[in-house]
Amino acid sequence: MTATRPEIDEATRTELEAAAFRTLVAHLRERTDVQNIDLMNLAGFCRNCLAKWYRAAAEEKGLPLDYEGAREIVYGMPYSEWKDRHQKEASAEQQATFSKSQPAGH
Repeated sequence: MTATRPEIDEATRTELEAAAFRTLVAHLRERTDVQNIDLMNLAGFCRNCLAKWYRAAAEEKGLPLDYEGAREIVYGMPYSEWKDRHQKEASAEQQATFSKSQPAGH
């Protein structure tokens, strides 16, 4: 089966990517049961990574967005509030998996 992949102009590509990003963020906001350490252990990124990438993109555009502001965009609330409501302490097994899977200096 041949994939259907139409020619997409730059503006449309950006709109589609933005829509996909918004859907991912909404999904992660809904799935508060999924801990960041689980995301890191399975996928190599988490909500905080998304916030860092968002902040970096804002910086490239000359927009003054700090890390905490970017995290609020991703989490839908201040990180401290999300942490109090939803973050559980990582198990020893989760921490061990994380330690093994992370590049030095991460």
